[in-house]
Amino acid sequence: MTMVSVKNLTKKYGDQFALKNLSLDLEEAGQYAIVGASGSGKSTLLYLIGGLDRPDSGEIIVGGKSIGKLNDESLSVYRNKYVGFIFQFHFLLPSINCLKNTLLPAEIGGHNISEVTKRVEGLSEHLGISHCLSKFPYQLSGGEQQRVNIVRALSLKPRLLLCDEPTGNLDSENSAKVTKLLKDLSKEFSATLAVVTHDPTVAKSFTNRFVLKDGELAEGRFYASAAPPLPPRES
Repeated sequence: MTMVSVKNLTKKYGDQFALKNLSLDLEEAGQYAIVGASGSGKSTLLYLIGGLDRPDSGEIIVGGKSIGKLNDESLSVYRNKYVGFIFQFHFLLPSINCLKNTLLPAEIGGHNISEVTKRVEGLSEHLGISHCLSKFPYQLSGGEQQRVNIVRALSLKPRLLLCDEPTGNLDSENSAKVTKLLKDLSKEFSATLAVVTHDPTVAKSFTNRFVLKDGELAEGRFYASAAPPLPPRES
C-alpha cells in the first residue's frame, strides 16, 4: 500500500530549481535511501514530505490525504502526529534534560504525557540510554545525543520517519549501528523510513534507493533491488 505519493513536485528558491516535476511513491513500512550530489534536491524533498515547507506546484498525498491543501494549523498537527524527524544535528534544547527534550512533541501536541513517558523510557532502555534521560545534552557523547534524538522522533509512533544525514557526524562503526537501528525500529513500528545520505556505505545498505540529479530522478526511474551505481562521494 502506498504511504506517500509525490506527483509532479516542483520547488524553486529564487531562480534555481530544487525539484522539477518530481514524481515518486513510498510504500507503507518501506525503507528508502535518497542519494545524489549536493544541491540535487534530496533535503528539499524530505522537508516537503514532512510538511516543513510547501511546494510551488504539484501534490504530496500522505495516507490518502493531500497535505498541500492543509492550512498552517492542520499542517502542524500533521507533523506532530504523522512525522518523526531525525537530522544530522540533534537540535536538543540545552536548558532542559533529555527526558524533557524527548517529551516536547507530546507536550506540543497535547498527548497523554504519562503514556508517552512510558514509551520513551522503554525506547531508551532498548537503545541503551536510560542513564541519559536525567542528563543534559552537553553531558552526552554525539552517539548518545543522536539516540536521544531517535527516541524523541519515535515517541509518538510516527507513520513516517524522515532522516536527513542522520549519520553525518558519526564514525563508520557508529554510522552502521545507527543505520541498523533506524531500520529495525521502523520495522518494529511499521513506519515508512526515508534516509537522505551522502554516505555510500549507508546508501548501499538499502535495497530501495532514489537517485536524484538536478531536482529530478536519475534517468526518470526508481531503482529497487538492482540498484544503480551511486554518485561519487563529495570531498
